[in-house]
Amino acid sequence: MAREFQRGHKAKISDLTPGTDLYVGVQIAAPGLTFDISCFGLDANEQLSDDRYFIFFNQPKSPEESIQLLGAQSGDTESFRVTLDRIPAAIQKLSFTATLDGSGQMSQIGPGYIRIVAGGEEVVRYAFTGSEFTTERAVMLGDFYLKDVWRFAAVGQGFDGGLDALLKNFGGEVAEEEAPPAAAPAAAPGFAPPAQAAAPPAFGAPPAAQAPQPAPSFAAPPAPTPSPAPQQPMHAAPTIAAPLAPQMPQAPQAPSPYGQPHQPQQPHQPQFGQVPGQGAPPAPPFGQQAPAPYGQPAPTPYGQQPPVGMPPGVPQGMHQGVPQGVPATGAGLQAALQPYKEAATGQRWTPQNQQLMRVDLTMGGSGVLARQGSMVMYQGKVDFGYKSAGFVGRAVGNATGQEMQLMRCTGRGQVFLAEEGSHLHPIELQGDAICVSAESVLAFDESLQYEVRRVEGHGIPGGALFTMQFQGTGTVIVKTHGTPVVLPVTPTTFADCNAVVAWSAASQVIVSSQVRLRRNAYPGHSGETVNLQFRGAPGNFIVIQPYEV
Repeated sequence: MAREFQRGHKAKISDLTPGTDLYVGVQIAAPGLTFDISCFGLDANEQLSDDRYFIFFNQPKSPEESIQLLGAQSGDTESFRVTLDRIPAAIQKLSFTATLDGSGQMSQIGPGYIRIVAGGEEVVRYAFTGSEFTTERAVMLGDFYLKDVWRFAAVGQGFDGGLDALLKNFGGEVAEEEAPPAAAPAAAPGFAPPAQAAAPPAFGAPPAAQAPQPAPSFAAPPAPTPSPAPQQPMHAAPTIAAPLAPQMPQAPQAPSPYGQPHQPQQPHQPQFGQVPGQGAPPAPPFGQQAPAPYGQPAPTPYGQQPPVGMPPGVPQGMHQGVPQGVPATGAGLQAALQPYKEAATGQRWTPQNQQLMRVDLTMGGSGVLARQGSMVMYQGKVDFGYKSAGFVGRAVGNATGQEMQLMRCTGRGQVFLAEEGSHLHPIELQGDAICVSAESVLAFDESLQYEVRRVEGHGIPGGALFTMQFQGTGTVIVKTHGTPVVLPVTPTTFADCNAVVAWSAASQVIVSSQVRLRRNAYPGHSGETVNLQFRGAPGNFIVIQPYEV
C-alpha cells in the first residue's frame, strides 16, 4: 500500500522499497495551461554544476542513462526512470520540478501528485492542489537526496519567476533564446488521466538503452540556438611588442684580460625604454645594486625577503597592480561577497554557517517555535506571535528550571535565527526522542512533542533536576558553545554535569559523586566532585560541548 506524504515529509528509500530501479510519475493539469516537467541533477552544494544532468524534453537522458525521461503514460503527465545505484557520486540530489509554459499561475492547477513506483507497485505518493499556491509559475515537487543513503522528500515549494527562477536558484545560466517561428495552430493535448490507466512498468534489470519517446504533453518548441561561448583571451596580460632595433655598426671590442681567451661579444639588444644604439649603463659601485630598467620593478635589497604573498621586486603597498593606499578587491565586489551568500535552498532547515540557521516556513506545513528574540532577519510574509506556556507550564518551568520563552513563527517566508554567536546544530527526529536542556534549545518544529523529564539526581546542565524531552517527527535546533563531540554510551561513560548538552532518551542517567568524608578534612578538592554516569544499550549517545555552563 502506498504511503501518503504531506509537504515536508521525508523517508529513506530503503524504508519504502528495497529496489533502486524506480519509476517516478508526475500528474499536473489545468484547463488551457501547458506544463514543462524536468529533473535537475544537483551536486553537494545543490547547484547544477553539470548541464548534462538537466533532464527535460530537449535532453531526455543523462550520460550514463541513470535518469531517463519516459513521457506521458499510465495516467501520468510525465514520467521518469531513475536508477539510483547508477547515479555518479558527483550528483547528490535529484529535484523534480514543474513549470508553466506560457501565462498562468500554479493556483489554477487541479489535484495533482508525484509518485514513486517500484516493481509495478506504487510505494509513495505526494498529492497537492492549486489551493497550496498563489502566483507561483514554477514549483519543486519532490527530491531524491543523498544523506548517507538515498531519501525522498515531498517539497511543494514554488517560485514566481518560472523556469528562469529555478535555473538561477540551482546556479544555472539562462541563455538568450530567439523568437520561435509561428507554428500552425494545433489542438492542445489533454492532461486528464484516461478512465482505465495502465499499470506502470515494472523495472527489473536495466534493459538496453532505447531512445525515449517524446512526451505527448509538450508541444515541443524548436531548440533554441545557443549563444556562442565567449572566446577566452590567449594571455592574461596585454602583449607589448617592442620596436625592431635597426642594425647599427658595432664598436670595436676591448681586448680580453691577460691570460683569458678572447670571447666574441653578442650584439647588445636595447632594453625596453632604451634608445637603440645607446650603450649599456655603467656598472654600479661595488656593494650597490644596478638600477632597474624603465618600467620594471626594482629588485629586493640584499639580505631582505619580499613580504609574504608578494613577488620579489614589488614594493610594499603595491600588490598585482594595485597602487599604494588602495585596498585590493580581488576580482571585484561580487567575488569578495561570494563566500557569504545565502546557502542553497531545498530543505526546511538550512545552516548558513555555524552560527546562523535558516528555516523555510513554506515547507513542512506547520509553524516553528523559537526562542524569543532569536530572529535576526526574515523574508516574505511571516507572523511572529507569543507562545504562552499557560499557568501550569509556567509553574512547572519555574520549578524545574526548564522554562522556555518561545515565539511562534508562521506564514510563507524564510526566517534566519541566531543567538549570541552560539554554534547551531539541526537534529532531525523521525519518531525517536532526545533529551536536551532547555538552555541549549534555540528552535524546533511545532509538530514535535516536548515535556519536562525528571533526572534521577542533581547536577545536569544549569544545576537543575530536570531536562526537556523532544519526541516525534521534526527538527530541533540545538546550540552549543564551540564544536561539540558525540560519544557512544558505554558502562563506563561519565560526563561533567555542566558540559553535557544532550543525550538519547533511552539512556539511563545516574549521578556519580567522588566526594569522600576523609577528603573533606583537607581544604579544597579537585573541582570534579559530581559527574553524570550514562548507561544504555548500544546505539545510545551523549553530546558534550567544550564549555561548562
